[in-house]
Amino acid sequence: MKLNNETLKNRAEWEAKGYRLPEYDRDAMITRTRENPTWLHFGAGNIFKALHGMAAQRLLNEGVLDRGILAVERMDRGGEKYDDLSVVVTLKANGTVEKNIFGAVAETCYLYGGEERLEEIFRNPSLQLATFTITEKGYSLDSDDVKTDFAASPAEAKSYMGKVAALLLARYKAGAYPIAMVSTDNCSHNGDKLKAAMRAFAEAWDDEGFKAYIEDGRTVSFPWTMIDKITPSPDLTVGAMLEKDGLEGFAPVRNARGTVKAPYVNAEESEYLVLEDDFPNGRPALEKAGFFFTDRETVDKVERMKVCTCLNPLHTSLAIFGCLLGYDKIWREMQDEDLKKLVYAIGYKEGLPVVTDPGIIKPRDFIETVLTVRFPNLFMPDTPQRITTDTSQKLPIRFGETIKAYLASDALNIHDLKLIPLVFAGWLRYLMAVDDNGNAFEPSPDPMLETAQSYVSDCRLGQKPDCGRLKGLLSNASVFGVDLYKVGLAERVGDYFEELCASPGAVRTTLHKYVTEE
Repeated sequence: MKLNNETLKNRAEWEAKGYRLPEYDRDAMITRTRENPTWLHFGAGNIFKALHGMAAQRLLNEGVLDRGILAVERMDRGGEKYDDLSVVVTLKANGTVEKNIFGAVAETCYLYGGEERLEEIFRNPSLQLATFTITEKGYSLDSDDVKTDFAASPAEAKSYMGKVAALLLARYKAGAYPIAMVSTDNCSHNGDKLKAAMRAFAEAWDDEGFKAYIEDGRTVSFPWTMIDKITPSPDLTVGAMLEKDGLEGFAPVRNARGTVKAPYVNAEESEYLVLEDDFPNGRPALEKAGFFFTDRETVDKVERMKVCTCLNPLHTSLAIFGCLLGYDKIWREMQDEDLKKLVYAIGYKEGLPVVTDPGIIKPRDFIETVLTVRFPNLFMPDTPQRITTDTSQKLPIRFGETIKAYLASDALNIHDLKLIPLVFAGWLRYLMAVDDNGNAFEPSPDPMLETAQSYVSDCRLGQKPDCGRLKGLLSNASVFGVDLYKVGLAERVGDYFEELCASPGAVRTTLHKYVTEE
């Protein structure tokens, strides 16, 4: 059974196998959307389909929306298109699985090779917002292509951001129509990153009118957002389940860049999307799908709550020790009493006293959902190896901000932090690339991996490390958010590291010792 418009006509067959199908006239939706689009999305990957896309689908089902989304991919790679349909599989903590046929994409457009169609869309006054999930790296201006674009004409743009800027320029020239350019990537102050990129191209192309258009919030806005939904790479067991239902060609494929592609998405049920409510040309009523619309200050507070206290530090803590203890799934770690105690103590005892309370979401409720529903979800195929990617870039915000808050507090003592330093020591132990049984493993990619590993290159399991060699790393505020020597935590980290290196099994022994004390 193939996934396409023709096979969906046999609704009874799909529904008998447990699939939820679109409940709207999809052909009519596609016609309306293509003629007068309101929403375009760059980076139509897993998180888009599971979060933004399914929100649109729910509102289409309810009649709140009559138009869907135009999705932008980098280029047409050929192969089967499934008529812009896909399957979104929600893996619920209660053991049930929800299978949706996702059909809210009205058309797939291409940034490379489809410029004419995209310019047509951007010139249409009806377009209200362009959203993005292209990862933080997508906004970078450091590539050779960007430098070439700065010196070339907009029509010759080759970089991703250059292409986007050229499209925005086309909208300006068509009538300076208003639009919201909405980054929903998982990075701090994401709207500013997108605006900075657009401003850089306007300045390079020396177009004063275009620059004024970008700077005027009444014509172009760049809202801040906070996004949160765990959407791992397509899992083989999920693909096997869909193929057992009779779906053809649903085995995941890994491309040359290591990205796993599949015509389905697997994701958790919990989701949050908080947006600064700044849309100069109007917007879809996405609050009816559970999105939060608020002011910029509140978006910032929600992000800090999540990234600095209630989720990301706990994820990193599990990931580091999970790799050392041989775990391959986050949910399995939550069945380990020592690891469970670790993240409960870091979250509730060390983090919550300095949490940023955004008001619209209660931090204690958020962290309780993380620890009791999201992380323990047996059906989420998320791995500690994925989470340890780029750890050196994550430590300063995920833990450094808490340390700074303790230093700034008159009521709290920095030396009461016992387990955050243990995580730092665990990362040093992780850099040795040897697990608790003495077996070598491959550390996850990290731009600072080689440099960081140089500080522990002489360390051996069963031998006391020379912690003096760690000074260059532990004093690096760009890694830990603070100079650990200046704040008085370096010695504790070093002592923990010595214990973690003492022998095979020392990671377990040390972890158990300190989480039991807490």
